[in-house]
Amino acid sequence: MNLTVEQLNEHAVPLARTLGIVMVEAGPDRVVAQMMVREEICTLGNTLHGGAMMSLADIAGATGAFISLPEGAVGTTTTESKTNMISSPPVGTAVIATATPVHKGRTSQVWQTRIEREDGKLVSLTTQTQRNLWPRE
Repeated sequence: MNLTVEQLNEHAVPLARTLGIVMVEAGPDRVVAQMMVREEICTLGNTLHGGAMMSLADIAGATGAFISLPEGAVGTTTTESKTNMISSPPVGTAVIATATPVHKGRTSQVWQTRIEREDGKLVSLTTQTQRNLWPRE
């Protein structure tokens, strides 16, 4: 599926808009998304909340899976997600999610997403499984 970054940002899911996630690069073998750490998406210690971190990873990986759908598939949904949280970026930090495919099959895909700070420090590593959805017969 050929979608531009502009199209993906224009038609972003509501959660992506709420979190301020912006697609920077999107292709079948790599998706890059960025998000600013704001007070509204932090823990009490003013560091990025794990749920916001996992949402960024999920949106990046799911976008890659959507772009990579096999011909005839109509959508994708996350069926499993595992995140290792390594560090907690503070308010004012830009975090960058880079999602790459591990497996792309007819019925499922597995994507891995690295979230890093602008200085390259690792924030988290997520592996997620996406089910490819097909029209009902």
